[in-house]
Amino acid sequence: MRMDLGGMTDLSFSCNRGRAYLFNNAVNVSVGPTEERLMISGMHTISDIFCCCCGQILGWKYVTASDDSQKFKEGKFVLERWRIVEVTNEVNQDAQLSLSDAANA
Repeated sequence: MRMDLGGMTDLSFSCNRGRAYLFNNAVNVSVGPTEERLMISGMHTISDIFCCCCGQILGWKYVTASDDSQKFKEGKFVLERWRIVEVTNEVNQDAQLSLSDAANA
């Protein structure tokens, strides 16, 4: 899953298993059914979110919040840090440009 840090709204967010990130949007995820869940900040209606490639649960989407002070979370996505693997933009130094097979024929 690719993260666009420009859409991150909260770096200091946390969940039961540690650090998490709150985003306005998420890509390459599928959204599960809604359910009521008691979270650290109170009762919320949420949907778990899953990687669209491997199906691994990544976090959840806030659908509604009971408490008025938590309404800012509605429609936002939480990605749990421990579930995310960082990928760097490394360049393969061994890769070489080549012509297509058609041009080589």
